[in-house]
This record gives sequence, structure tokens and C-alpha cells, in this order.
Amino acid sequence: MRNPVIEVRGLRCRYGPFEAVRGVDLDVAQGELFALLGTNGAGKTTTLEVLEGLRAPSAGTVRVFGLRPDADRARIRPRTGVLLQDSGAGGALTVLETLRLWQSLISRPTDVDAALAAVGLDHRADVRASALSGGERRRLDLAVATLGDPELLFLDEPTTGLDPESRRRTWGLVRDLVARGTTVLLTTHHLEEAEHLAHRLAILHEGQVAVSGTLVDVLDREASRIAFVVPPGVTAVDLPTLVGTLDPDAFAAGRVEIRTRALQDDLAVLLGWAAARDLQLARLRATHASLTEVFHNVQDKGVPA
Repeated sequence: MRNPVIEVRGLRCRYGPFEAVRGVDLDVAQGELFALLGTNGAGKTTTLEVLEGLRAPSAGTVRVFGLRPDADRARIRPRTGVLLQDSGAGGALTVLETLRLWQSLISRPTDVDAALAAVGLDHRADVRASALSGGERRRLDLAVATLGDPELLFLDEPTTGLDPESRRRTWGLVRDLVARGTTVLLTTHHLEEAEHLAHRLAILHEGQVAVSGTLVDVLDREASRIAFVVPPGVTAVDLPTLVGTLDPDAFAAGRVEIRTRALQDDLAVLLGWAAARDLQLARLRATHASLTEVFHNVQDKGVPA
């Protein structure tokens, strides 16, 4: 990989007898947005803590900017921004005072007013942080995390508590950061967020990487779907020969559902078949697999042997 910012090989982390992370390998390139996904307890937060230098690995090698996060944290920290899962905003300081305080503590501070405008809090600058809503506090956290124009940004559940409009605005801010060359490691339970933002992703299951790659690579693991209402008088044997397979239970309930790895070919055959018989395929849908399907299948099947 060219210009790796994060390199992880064989990462293991133990809490007493319990092994939370069991041999994770990861690479994140400069200027890439990488999404680390998984259910609660999959090992995401522990992995992030190691990368942020908050926890030493039990085994394996971990490098951030070519340095060890646990031993070289003082050299890495000025180049990174961190948005933790739990909000740290609050207290008697106003929004503006909070950002100015953080501005005084970082080595490469950027403009406070611009940071507030970017997250949509410029009109709340004089409000005490403790009086903000949960979503507003989350946006303040993001402003703090990006205040130093970091080379590497860790985002742990960045849009928790945000309304749809604020979530879209946050996505736009993150895209702008990536376009300027910031490397981002994202964890999220909003799978659509990973689909919209990530260049590559990995899904953790029980402390191991179950699936990784580009979004296209990951979605190609699952079959696409074609579905429509059974036309009047049509039986299963009347359907044309397809690459995919028909769900007999769905057909018995009055719906044709086909899982296929040749979506375009099978769809063309079905449309030609319907046209030749002057049939209308009511409620016709043809969809690729979603990240949600891949995610749930990982939870059901675990890590491939």
C-alpha cells in the first residue's frame, strides 16, 4: 500500500483471560476514509484505543505514521484529531469559550469561527455548552476534533444523536476533510454512513476481521435480488431459466423472489420473457446486496475459516 498511515499486524488485546481482539490486520492509506464496523463487543473500541495510544497491545505490531502509538504518543498526538464515542462537552463555558480553550492547547490551531460555522454552531457561540442538546454537543465535539486540521482523524460514532439534516451536514464536512488529504478512521452503527463515506471497510466479529475490502468487494459477497408480484395464471414452471434461484416460499405467497449473481443477465431474460407474453411485472425491483445484508450475515456465520 502506498503511503500507509496506519499499519496493524496480528493485533491482540486481552482483558485478563478474555481476548477482545484476536489477530487483527489493518492498513489505512493516506487520504483514505476507512470504516471499522462491528456489533457491540466485536473489538472496535479496543482497536481504536490501541491506535490512539490509550492502550498497549497484548501482541502484534501497530504503527501510526510509522510510530508506535503507545510509546510515541507525544509525537503522534499533535498530528491527530479524536472524536470519542461519549461527548465531553459541557460545563459552564460557552461554545466559543470551549473552542478557544482547546485552541490554546493544540500546536496547530485553526480558526475558531470557521470551525463553528462548519458544524453549524456559529449561531450558538454564546450558549453554555451544558445547555446544548445532545446533537449540538456532538457537533461541538466534532469541531474540537477538527480544530487543529489533523492529518489523521479518528471518528467514533460521529453522528450519534444527530437529526438527518445534521447528519448530512457532518457527512459533507468529513468528505471535505478527506478531499483536503485528511486520513479518517470511522466507526459507526449507521451502515448507510459507511456506504456513503468509506473508500474501504472492515467488519469485525468476535475480535477478528470477518470481511474487508472496498464497498464493491464487500457487497459482491452477497447475491443480488429480483422481485415482483406473480402475474395472474403464472406457475413456477412457466418462469424462464435463470442463473439465480427462486425462493419457493415467497412464490407460494404470491411473490417472485430471485437471488442471483448475474443481475443484469437474469433481469434481461425476465423482461424479454414478460414482453413476449405481454405480462406486466407489478412492483418489479432489482437491487444489489446492501451492506446491511453483509453485516447481518457476518453476525450469523462468523469469520470464514
